[in-house]
Amino acid sequence: MDEMEEELKCPVCGSFFREPIILPCSHNICLACARNILVQTPDAESPQSSRASGSGLSDYDYLDLDKMSLYSEADSGYGSYGGFVSAPTTPCQKSPNGVRVFPPAVPQPPAQHHLLGHPGSLLPIPRNSCITCPQCHRSLNLDERGLRGFAKNRVLEGVVDRYQQSKAAALKCQLCEKSPKEATVMCEQCDVFYCDPCRLRCHPPRGPLAKHRLVPPAHGRVNRRTSPRKISTCTEHELENLSMYCVQCKMPVCYQCLEEGKHGTHEVKALGAMWKLHKGQLSQALNILSDRATEAKEFLVQLRNMVQHIQENGVEFEACLVAQCDALIDALNRRKAQLLTRVNKEHEHKLKVVRDQISHCTVKLRQTTGLMEYCVEVIKENDPSGFLQISDALIRRVHMTEDQWGKGTLTPRMTSDFDLTLDSGPLLQTIHQLDFVQMKVPAAPMLQLEECCTINNSATLSWKQPPLSTIAVDGYILELDDGNGGQYREVYVGTETICTVDGLHYNSTYMSRVKAFNASGVGQYSKILAMQTSEIAWFTFDPASAHPDIILSNDNLTVTCNSYDDRVVMGNSGFSRGVHYWEITVDRYDNHPDPAFGVARGDVLKDVMLGKDDRAWAMYVDNNRSWFMHNNSHTNRTDGGVSKGTTVGVLLDFNRGILIFLINDEQQGPVAFEGIEGLYYPAISLNRNVQVTLHTGLPIPDFYTPGEADLSGVLRS
Repeated sequence: MDEMEEELKCPVCGSFFREPIILPCSHNICLACARNILVQTPDAESPQSSRASGSGLSDYDYLDLDKMSLYSEADSGYGSYGGFVSAPTTPCQKSPNGVRVFPPAVPQPPAQHHLLGHPGSLLPIPRNSCITCPQCHRSLNLDERGLRGFAKNRVLEGVVDRYQQSKAAALKCQLCEKSPKEATVMCEQCDVFYCDPCRLRCHPPRGPLAKHRLVPPAHGRVNRRTSPRKISTCTEHELENLSMYCVQCKMPVCYQCLEEGKHGTHEVKALGAMWKLHKGQLSQALNILSDRATEAKEFLVQLRNMVQHIQENGVEFEACLVAQCDALIDALNRRKAQLLTRVNKEHEHKLKVVRDQISHCTVKLRQTTGLMEYCVEVIKENDPSGFLQISDALIRRVHMTEDQWGKGTLTPRMTSDFDLTLDSGPLLQTIHQLDFVQMKVPAAPMLQLEECCTINNSATLSWKQPPLSTIAVDGYILELDDGNGGQYREVYVGTETICTVDGLHYNSTYMSRVKAFNASGVGQYSKILAMQTSEIAWFTFDPASAHPDIILSNDNLTVTCNSYDDRVVMGNSGFSRGVHYWEITVDRYDNHPDPAFGVARGDVLKDVMLGKDDRAWAMYVDNNRSWFMHNNSHTNRTDGGVSKGTTVGVLLDFNRGILIFLINDEQQGPVAFEGIEGLYYPAISLNRNVQVTLHTGLPIPDFYTPGEADLSGVLRS
């Protein structure tokens, strides 16, 4: 019940209501607080009260109140409202609960303030006083009765009493401004709980207050609980109890109000009956509000569960992210080790080559040095013959040794630089581009029922992703069954969120569903939606498939031809299931031509009479008789022809697989064709001497009883 506490507090003082009165705007205020916020207006601006004359508006005519308040605020600042009058707004301050309140024009002495709680101690209301509602800020002038003209809210007063009695905590002082102290006494006359400092300050034992009886708080609570409930009296006639309810004014009234007041001509009902009626209405509204509150509680539970799941998923996702980054670091370290191994191999290879060259050069240099020293010693010899014996050989050795040093021997076989360059650019770019990608499949789409519909044998479906879904969607897959509870099949795959499927069976119920997909896979299906196609076919002639000589008018319902040869035109809807009936009226019939009526496949020949090929089943008729024709085979000649105004009917029954023709509501000949199955279009052939008009959406003729349905037809997408 703690949530209700704010409803039980006065918007001016912020404390629980004490002797609340009902303002005409339906808001409540303490009687004492109402006295405190009265404002006196100038005499010249106060219009005369019209209550006494009975010509004023009802105090509870809320519509008029709204109009007059709007007028007063937007125009002159004043507006008549029964015995109360709109007044200009005044400077305001905020009450303890944040609502704007309006201060009194003249401050009152403290002694008077403490007497306000007692009805008998009210001071006279100044003339031309007005009060402004602290909640809706409507300003109303008071009549000669002052605040007594407002009804007391006994119900609210009782609720406040019961609420205070139900509080288990110690009773608190009602006059402490900040932190209420525990009450020590209660004044039975003032009906206020006081702590010791507030009692000494606000309820001194002198003057009129000396006669008040102070009792312990617990005793005062018991007295409140056991005190008898006051009976509401009429504000117009204070000695009369309220016993009736004025339906027009929406207020309780007494018998004297009916006899001599303005309610005499109004509809009234017993107060008890209206009390029960309004209680029932309030209970019903409360039940609905209770359901909403229950839904809100369940929603809060759902949100709290979401908080827990978010926290759990966050910890799990963070651990997964750390593990993935650690795996990348480990992979990088392994690659680092591999690259270092290659660098070490290159390093060892270079050292080996250089060291081998050093060793080789050292040996050759030693040999060269030895040869040089030997040659120097030979040159020192003075024996010419002996010198010449070995000089040629030494000269050749010296030249050979010189040639050996000149063949790149003094060029390093290996550079000191490492020819390895680490290509880290792509990896750094990949690291910089490292981000989260959507790895979840999309959520189930939501069908937008307000945009889904069927027209004839076409169905339009619309869907969207859930509002809170952030998963990327690459496309959608729409599936329909065969209209007979069969297997689902794909009828659309794409990125659009609306699709129209044409060519469905008439009078069939199709189950539809849609799912979304992305790179991670295919999501769940949406809820299944049942789509009912039209029971009766509405169609027109199809100009797209008609022969070029065909002339259409009247929204493609009327057709003729500009050629003397027969030309074919078909309907724009095909049938493969159910029972269908349409009629053609002959508008013009000259020179006894032979128009043909019937059904045809989609690839029927358009430049010959209907029924000449094996893709049409027709009845052709002149002014005297008719024939059935299929694949140029003429059968069942029947008397009875057509003329201007004749109506030809075509009845196509897929349940029995038959085709029947009628002329002027009478069956023409026997059953024309049997074994009809597959997809057929309405069709006719005619020349320039005939003009006809098509009529569709017609019921099956009364004479015909359709057979049992054979639901083995083929679904067309």
